[in-house]
Amino acid sequence: MNDDNFGPDRYSADVLADFSRRRGPAPVPSVAADNDLVIEWADTGYCGAVVGIDGRHVQLEDFAGKVRLFPLGPGFLLEGKPVVLTAPEKTAAAGTLRSASGSFAVTDHKARVARGSRIFVEGRHDAELVEKVWGHDLRIEGVAVEYLEGVDDLDAIVRDFAPTRERRLGVLVDHLVAGSKESRIADAVARGPYGANVLVVGHPYVDIWQSVKPARVGLERWPVIPRSIEWKKGICDALGWPHEEQADIAMAWKRILGTVRNYADLEPVLLGRVEQLIDFVTEE
Repeated sequence: MNDDNFGPDRYSADVLADFSRRRGPAPVPSVAADNDLVIEWADTGYCGAVVGIDGRHVQLEDFAGKVRLFPLGPGFLLEGKPVVLTAPEKTAAAGTLRSASGSFAVTDHKARVARGSRIFVEGRHDAELVEKVWGHDLRIEGVAVEYLEGVDDLDAIVRDFAPTRERRLGVLVDHLVAGSKESRIADAVARGPYGANVLVVGHPYVDIWQSVKPARVGLERWPVIPRSIEWKKGICDALGWPHEEQADIAMAWKRILGTVRNYADLEPVLLGRVEQLIDFVTEE
């Protein structure tokens, strides 16, 4: 073929000669899933603020207070641009981290040998909530939490425990309001022979469930349940959750407890009472 007639032979050149110089797609940047980072899940357009890391997943809370889990990695948009979401590095200096209760977390200290002092709470759910939010603090202080099946026999329980100045007893009671059965029992204990070394405090709620801010379960407020209906079953019914079996109630509490990330998800009146008990039983 005559190059003079047809111009340069375009087929004789190496078409791959400058391939390495061609620019490929830009790499997707990585972004740490720091708390309060607002980010979007590209597949569905769900947008929320980072509120925690759960294993290999990130917890995102939307404007309505609902929390959903998404896998860490690609698939997110930050200000409309794709990013890879990664777990944040744990670079905070010891002593600057916060525990779930809001106190400074102690990261280089073993749990203290258990004190003689104790905190009793009315019910298993109460104990689980206290452990989730204040567990770190209680282990550092060496305070064990035990649950009661009710407070009807509280006077006998206190007498059996026989608290002293070095072995104090704190009790957290549900529905401790003026004129209630619980308040009469608490007053009797305070007047008893161990009153100086036992502290009974409580919250005004029918059940510890109500101490969780209602927005955590998608409610504006906890519904009022008629006295003729078992309270927990009435709450489950209002939320559209199964409630026929005891296992349904246990699962409902597990769902509620799972929404609690730290002290900010609880009502202030409960926070104050628990902190009061911890101070009382750890006073030197």
